[in-house]
Amino acid sequence: MQKMSDKERVLVSRTIAVPADTNPWGDIFGGWIISLMDIAAGVIAARLARGSVATKAIKDVTFDIPIFVGDEVSVYAEIEKIGNTSLTLGIYVVIKRKNQDEEIPAVKGTFVMVALDENRRPRPVKQKWAEFQ
Repeated sequence: MQKMSDKERVLVSRTIAVPADTNPWGDIFGGWIISLMDIAAGVIAARLARGSVATKAIKDVTFDIPIFVGDEVSVYAEIEKIGNTSLTLGIYVVIKRKNQDEEIPAVKGTFVMVALDENRRPRPVKQKWAEFQ
């Protein structure tokens, strides 16, 4: 992972939405998107915390447009805050429609992750903010 600076978005994952990811009406299921976002938050938080993390809160998730089968789904992360035991990340989903090049913002949310020790209790975040700037 590249070093992250304040308010720099980094690509965490990219996939294609497939029929297995749809709800009964044929749109991509929101829970699948939130799962991708939570995984992205966990990947970044674990790197920054240098160890195990858990999701503490998911706030302000906004679905701006529907996502369809065949859309390319990219998930980006941005550090918002590093606290004593927690990390707050902005997670953004951007899509490209089939056969199109335009990137379209689709979903955004705030994820709070907590660093955990070997007993699954909150622990100080070892990685210092300055190392990622």
